[in-house]
Amino acid sequence: MASTALKHMGPGNRANNIAASTNGCFALAANLNAPSDPVQRPGTPSGKASTGLKVPAATGPPVWKVLVLDQQTKDVLATVLRVQDLRDVGVTLHVQLHSLRPPLPDVPAIYFVAPTLDNVRRIAEDLDKCLYESFHLNFVGPLPRALLEELAASVASAGTGELVEQVLDQYLSFIAPSPSLFSLLSPLPPTMPSSQAGPSQAQAVTSYTLLNSPSSTEQQIEEEIERISSGLFSAVVTMGHVPIIRAPKGNAAEMIAKKLDIKIRDAILSASRTHGATASLFAQDASGLSNLQRPLLLILDRNVDLVSMISHGWTYQALVSDCLEIKLNRVVVTQPQKRSYDLDSKDFFWAKNAPNPFPQVAEEIDTELNKYKQDAAEITRSTGVSDVNDISQIDLSSNASHLKTAITQLPELTARKAVLDTHMNIATALLEQIKKRGLDELFSTEEAVNKQTVASVLETLRAPRPSSTFTPEDKLRLVLVFYLSSPDNAISKDDIAELEKELKEAGADTAAFEYVRRTREISRMSVAPTVVGTSTPVLGAGQGELFRGFTAFGNRLTDRLKEGGLDNLISGVKNFLPANKLLPVTRLTEALMDSSAASNQSLQETDDYIFLDPRASRHTGLGISGGPGGPGGGTLGTGRAKRLAFSEGMVFIVGGAGYVEYGNLEEWAAKTGKRVTYGGTEIIDPGAFVKILQDLGNSTA
Repeated sequence: MASTALKHMGPGNRANNIAASTNGCFALAANLNAPSDPVQRPGTPSGKASTGLKVPAATGPPVWKVLVLDQQTKDVLATVLRVQDLRDVGVTLHVQLHSLRPPLPDVPAIYFVAPTLDNVRRIAEDLDKCLYESFHLNFVGPLPRALLEELAASVASAGTGELVEQVLDQYLSFIAPSPSLFSLLSPLPPTMPSSQAGPSQAQAVTSYTLLNSPSSTEQQIEEEIERISSGLFSAVVTMGHVPIIRAPKGNAAEMIAKKLDIKIRDAILSASRTHGATASLFAQDASGLSNLQRPLLLILDRNVDLVSMISHGWTYQALVSDCLEIKLNRVVVTQPQKRSYDLDSKDFFWAKNAPNPFPQVAEEIDTELNKYKQDAAEITRSTGVSDVNDISQIDLSSNASHLKTAITQLPELTARKAVLDTHMNIATALLEQIKKRGLDELFSTEEAVNKQTVASVLETLRAPRPSSTFTPEDKLRLVLVFYLSSPDNAISKDDIAELEKELKEAGADTAAFEYVRRTREISRMSVAPTVVGTSTPVLGAGQGELFRGFTAFGNRLTDRLKEGGLDNLISGVKNFLPANKLLPVTRLTEALMDSSAASNQSLQETDDYIFLDPRASRHTGLGISGGPGGPGGGTLGTGRAKRLAFSEGMVFIVGGAGYVEYGNLEEWAAKTGKRVTYGGTEIIDPGAFVKILQDLGNSTA
């Protein structure tokens, strides 16, 4: 047995669609790892990336198979595949590794699991019992040599080696909720089998907590740095090209960047020593594009900008993350009754509107509903039935051609209606939360935070509101945004005491405020100011285009749900667009990808970042400082000389990613024509991040 690596991305099909990469890799594994036309191998020409599953070309009768997963790999596939997608590649049954499973001795099995000791021992037990006809073992990350040897010893002692067809490292230890967004897999408790580890246990300690808590041991921090660099290595391998790595100096991001640089160097060296005997992890090694179209990998520490993690968003995806529960692309709405909705890759409305401001989304729902109504009316008119659901009542003798048309169009129309119903319900729940919590006023205040004073913030917190009430947590978030957006020492101790008193009277836990203040005082942590094009929200007039969209949306909701009061609900929500500004992470990304458009302040910051090129020799590429006189400066010279232009890039946040930041980066990428993938150790909603700050505040008090 040998542990090798599978690659599936050609040089033209990468970076901007990490979810499609996961799809392609699984399709290849589900085809029992036989090459097939739709799944690109390294160095082969490839077309446009798709978010759908690449189904291997049929070369014979279908091979029905069993898919064996653990909790981690179940999460990997949950955001990119549906049950129908599994059936399309011949998977008729998917089961948990650590569950009681009946033997199926005439069916091959595909194992897609994490490389852990518990999993390897369970696989050895399955082999000993001869549960399946053959075993195709796919590990989500590299299988350590010690575990590979244990598996080999177990197989040799049981004499079941002929059942093992392949042992493969898939390098997919991340979750991709959307084509350009990903997070690393959460670590499982080391003493607990993966089947017993629930979501709450797997996420008990976040990376931000572990890396910032004074109670964390040096060993814990080193293990977390290793885990993050390994997970990020999987994402880089999946993209298929060796990046240029940049990171600020003096924090966890620098440590991870240097570890990742070593991992990529070792992979390149290992492939070169085999002289083509094994597939290279990086596509350009086979295509000859080693030094062309290199992407950027920017690794940043979460402390570079805390504001975007706790501010109130106004885009569809940011509001869903803030107001509702979303995990693995499943949105849970609790009112009026608890229901869940899956936002999968075939959800055309989510793909188009997730980054848009909510008023625009409301208008889009109204537009799509009208379009659906017109298409349904056309079918009913041509077939002569009164309702699209009564197609079965058509007179077959006189309407054969119309029936054929209706049957062809009906599945697509039904799917569209289901998607629109989903977003109608989600939008309704969001509207209720916006009105109840006054999120429009909070967002408007935070957008103009640079114009706020302590007095104006206190007035906002104390002002009575007839139709909405700020929650204690929302008040805390507003104060945190105001404090972090203010220059150092701009707020006096008396003003801080007054703000803290107001928060305590509102019932808020001020531990997060105390932690942020203490951290800033110790490290002089100040959030770099945003580059603002319009300093205030763009308020829409009463008869503005988006306001009309809101009104139409309200009428549609009222008509459909036959409920009163929604018009009043919508009319009370202020209608405005977000200010035209770059958040700090976007601003730093711009400075590194397109220096000609960046501000001098951004360039001065990024010039001092370390510069790592895994393809360069170690003495000229490792740990190069951005400024003149840095260690190992070599031929690359000063930071100004290293201002390169990139068309593609990946931005990774150590300590957690958020939808507000993601949306801002996406918007910039769309305007500039860049292709950017955004990821983090976790994707954290604002409420959860405030809780993390509170826990840190309480632990360091």
